[in-house]
Amino acid sequence: MNDRMNERSKVDTTITESQLPQAGRDAEHMQGHWVLARLGKRVLRPGGEKLTKRMLAHTPLAGKRVVEFAPGLGRTTRLILNAGPVAYTGVDRDEQVVKIIGPLAASVGGTCIRADASQTGLPDGSTNMVIGEAMLTMQSERGKRAIIGEAHRILRPGGLYAIHEMGLAPDDLDDSVKDAIRKDLARAIKVNARPLTAVEWRELLESEGFEVVWSGVEPMALLKMRRNLADEGVGGVLCIARNVLTHADLRTRVLQMRRVFNTYGDALTGIAFVVRRKD
Repeated sequence: MNDRMNERSKVDTTITESQLPQAGRDAEHMQGHWVLARLGKRVLRPGGEKLTKRMLAHTPLAGKRVVEFAPGLGRTTRLILNAGPVAYTGVDRDEQVVKIIGPLAASVGGTCIRADASQTGLPDGSTNMVIGEAMLTMQSERGKRAIIGEAHRILRPGGLYAIHEMGLAPDDLDDSVKDAIRKDLARAIKVNARPLTAVEWRELLESEGFEVVWSGVEPMALLKMRRNLADEGVGGVLCIARNVLTHADLRTRVLQMRRVFNTYGDALTGIAFVVRRKD
């Protein structure tokens, strides 16, 4: 494992603005998570790195074959690879993400392929573990089911699927509030986000042939100072703050997102599940 970590340490992890997905779009039409990435933010998960690490603590990765859906900028990828899997495959439909993750995966003999998470092209029952974060929320119910079904297909019986998504609380949240949240989120982040309550996430996963092993929640504090200090460090926060102050177009988008997050702060959460494919 030490040799693998040494190999990864040699990989240049600097990501320039031109390498980011949607780098050619103007700020007004860019998806919210890539707006934050352009500002310098690297942890783009609803429950922060804390929830990611809690989730991974319940997914034994050492010696396993792992597939990661939508690895993004590779923050979770590094955590996965540091755990010593025997094989790693990233799957993303964005060519820029593939270019970012490819060298990191290759440093341990892995790969990153360009494909949709709902149609990976990977063989049936070819992996022990599938991990996906902050991507199901952005799908319709049909899209969610297609991706969850693909995870089920490529997993071996008893294999684990770990997700980290945006949740709604409480479980009996009024439907009118859910609709308002989804509409305001879609306007703010330029993605048709459809977060679910904990019960709805559980029922969806179970209906696709999984049983819940573990679940956890953390506040949806993506733009809160304390969360950013924990996720990005002091240097990262200073970089983000400088970019917010000097890029008026990006600042407008961030303020719009923050207003929505603050308006529905009590109803939005980061939520994670680890589920097992039933035999």
